[in-house]
Amino acid sequence: MIEFQQVTKRYDNDHTALRQVNFDLARGEMAFLTGHSGAGKSTLLKLIMLMERPSAGRVIVGGQVLNTLPRRQIPYLRRHIGVVFQNHQLLFDRTVFDNVAMPLQVTGVPARDIGRRVRAALDKVGLLDKEKMNPIQLSGGEQQRVGIARAVVNKPPVLLADEPTGNLDPELSADIMHLFEQFSQVGVTVLIASHDIALITNMGRRTLTLDQGRLVAGGKPLSVGVPV
Repeated sequence: MIEFQQVTKRYDNDHTALRQVNFDLARGEMAFLTGHSGAGKSTLLKLIMLMERPSAGRVIVGGQVLNTLPRRQIPYLRRHIGVVFQNHQLLFDRTVFDNVAMPLQVTGVPARDIGRRVRAALDKVGLLDKEKMNPIQLSGGEQQRVGIARAVVNKPPVLLADEPTGNLDPELSADIMHLFEQFSQVGVTVLIASHDIALITNMGRRTLTLDQGRLVAGGKPLSVGVPV
């Protein structure tokens, strides 16, 4: 579902954020992405979302090579990738329902279908009874659940999470991870960037470890003949 083939990313200031990174994640696989600050985690996620393009190598998502994807097709790609942020990025002038409905409204889903799909997403994260509330009335864990509901309301095959439990205590963090596990069990490919080594260890999942832009654990050997 996600494949990196000898991916290198250099920026204009001559900083190399990723160096010949190789890995693939299967459909329904849940994995962690870790490494020190500046190791390249955010760059790797940006390449999957096509916020950046690789300098060399190939990034493939759902069989689509992203390197040469026309700009006009980027919004379509992003509809198939759910993203969960550490700080939720919720709008506090809108209700929980309206926050979750936003991706559907942007993509032109008929109004008659939005209510059903939003409530299904809220039900999955245990917040069906909170739909009329303002996010500011919710706890930090509940706000993160709203962010997850918004990320999955389009039923994306890929779910990315950038430090999703960074502001939560261990018990709430475990609850959030259980939600991610449930999504992977129904075929969603889940990649979670995290610094929480204890949590990662307890989950017992595959861990991709970056060190100064190189994938030093959890990947695969360099392929022969891959174009760079």
